[in-house]
Amino acid sequence: MLLINIAGVVLIGLIVWWFWLYRPKETEIGEDDLVIVVENGTYSPSRIKLPSGKPVEIKFMRKDQSPCSEALLIPDLQISDTLPLNKLKTIQLPALSTGEYTFHCQMQMYRGQITVE
Repeated sequence: MLLINIAGVVLIGLIVWWFWLYRPKETEIGEDDLVIVVENGTYSPSRIKLPSGKPVEIKFMRKDQSPCSEALLIPDLQISDTLPLNKLKTIQLPALSTGEYTFHCQMQMYRGQITVE
């Protein structure tokens, strides 16, 4: 019985870490085009770092056939767009001020973050 309780506590700890504490590394946009791949329930990369004060293009490649992966929302920027399957889709971002902007699908199962510095 004690072993089952310990296993349960460890499992709860792993769930808390995965959903609330884990942060994947950030990818900076440089000279090369950045393509965010939508596949297997995730955006890859899911955390992007951008410079402030410059308009930027971000490209998305949707490889996931899930209906949820079709929609892209960036609520703080009032951007809502559809991602075609297996085709690049360019999203124009205006010059942004410093801060964090989330992007996700309509059900927020696919999640990402843009950090502007």
